[in-house]
Amino acid sequence: MNTQRILAHFQESADLKLKSGALLAQPISDAIELMFNALSNGNKILACGNGGSAGDAQHFAAELVGRFERERFPLPAISLSTDTSIITAVGNDYSFNEIFSKQVQAFGQSGDILLAISTSGNSGNVLAAAEAALEREMRVVALTGKDGGKLGRLLTEADVHINVQHARTARIQEVHLVAIHSICDGLDVALFGEEDAS
Repeated sequence: MNTQRILAHFQESADLKLKSGALLAQPISDAIELMFNALSNGNKILACGNGGSAGDAQHFAAELVGRFERERFPLPAISLSTDTSIITAVGNDYSFNEIFSKQVQAFGQSGDILLAISTSGNSGNVLAAAEAALEREMRVVALTGKDGGKLGRLLTEADVHINVQHARTARIQEVHLVAIHSICDGLDVALFGEEDAS
């Protein structure tokens, strides 16, 4: 294979990350503050998404429950894309669009956060989860791409929209991962302080 095609992937990814950093630093900071306040008050974070975004939701929850880059107390986060029995039961008995919203209704409480991930912003089950979260007086942090889709338009002023303005799913997901790592790092600093450099 022509290595120039491979290098083009790296170049496009790097260019978008640098461009997005300037645009997304503030909403990522807002997301950290929202999540910090929730965790400080004994609340939790639920996360959901499909496909690669399901992987990102699981990755985020694992970083909080386990650790990101330092040893610290586990933080309460649940990925809603992991329990195959719940997902298949709800999908079979109700509809695929309810696989996350049913879990939000079961586990979500006022003051909790939903991390809703959809590269298109139009995933029906993620939208339904966000709607259920808002009904339960939870706040939503949305990671989207393109124009933000229906999910971006659903959010209130109290929610946070991290929108990667790009058309290519792979590139959007790559920036989402940097955003997730930035949130994990920000929460560690906010909750446990700066690490001792010595």
